[in-house]
Amino acid sequence: MNDDVLSRLAETIAQRRHQAADKSYTKTLLDSGPEGCAKKLGEEAAEVIIAGVGQDQAALKSEAADLLYHLLVLLESRDVAFAEVTAVLEKRMGVSGLDEKAGRG
Repeated sequence: MNDDVLSRLAETIAQRRHQAADKSYTKTLLDSGPEGCAKKLGEEAAEVIIAGVGQDQAALKSEAADLLYHLLVLLESRDVAFAEVTAVLEKRMGVSGLDEKAGRG
């Protein structure tokens, strides 16, 4: 797997915006607005934390996948393209995390 799968998933999520809610879980989430999407992302983040301190790597992998999906849904709900997020990450590559954080202001 590479980041291409995340790009394809982001495209699929964007396409789901135009489907009927009774046919798409993603559409149901998008219809809940940014607040609903953010709430669901928070729930998924908590599940990742729980799985992260546990011993079950399969659970952590599954919960991490759910977290990434729900992050992409939140981004879509706010009309933020995944490519915009990866562009921010690209700019940070090769910069010390401490230096990057200090320069945020």
